[in-house]
Amino acid sequence: MRYFIVINTSAGRQQTDSAQTLIAEVLMAAHAEHEFLLTRADQDINAVAQLGAFKARTQHGAVVAVGGDGTINAVASAALDHDVPFGVIPQGTFNYYGREHGIPQDAEAATRALLGARVERQQVGWVNKRLFLINASLGLYARVQEERETYKRQFGRSRVTAVLAGLLTLLAQSRKLMLEIETDGRFEVLATPSLFVANNRLQMGRIGLDEPELDALENGRLAAIVVKPTSGARLFALALRGALGRLSADENISSFSFKRMQVRPRRDKFLKVSADGEVQLMRTPLVFSVGPRALKLLLPAEIDRVAIA
Repeated sequence: MRYFIVINTSAGRQQTDSAQTLIAEVLMAAHAEHEFLLTRADQDINAVAQLGAFKARTQHGAVVAVGGDGTINAVASAALDHDVPFGVIPQGTFNYYGREHGIPQDAEAATRALLGARVERQQVGWVNKRLFLINASLGLYARVQEERETYKRQFGRSRVTAVLAGLLTLLAQSRKLMLEIETDGRFEVLATPSLFVANNRLQMGRIGLDEPELDALENGRLAAIVVKPTSGARLFALALRGALGRLSADENISSFSFKRMQVRPRRDKFLKVSADGEVQLMRTPLVFSVGPRALKLLLPAEIDRVAIA
């Protein structure tokens, strides 16, 4: 198989060069054909991802994402568009997608795992026309994502700064959204500072989501978490409970699973939506759904998988 490897250079030249060198050494030692596609300063990662996926389709290869959640999302979307195998070499902060599937977090080990991987279909989520592999949200959590990037630029791209940025955002006064929600034929009106939709069992298990919703993620459904209106101090406490894996036991949280959910805000024609950490302004109503086609993930062989950490 020929590998078309998409690398987002926004992570930094030194980090990009190091990853590229390691990946190239492993692939050359295995006599595996490959081509690197690096973004330039004036290029959009989505355009480069589409080029990589197009080459994979026309040359019977696979497209591979090297980077964090945003890069992985862009390349996965292109792979789905062209229906080609999709590989991951994680380089981000949390790497929930790679870790859920046992993909090594080290670039060299992840590349070796790629060589022995097999194609396995994996469910994806959609919000309007935007794909998500891990989660999509609106309201408070989308604000957290924006603030987290600000803190990362100031203090570095570590897990600690990402979490601190989220907690600091929670301390601020949050806006309550009035949402008309239709799920699988049921209709209700909710008041909430945040609506969170999950497509990643690992992340949801870590914050303590109930087993029925976790199981739903493996049975063709998505899971939603709704935060009830509460104070900034209470939101801070909720974040701490989530960090300890005890979120589902909190009376200010409700959750449910669904195949398709339409969300219509009472006042807003547009809302900011975070999909795998990338925030985008979207026209309402918002439609969250399981994708009609599955992603062709290159899943490592059992011997190459790493235990979830």
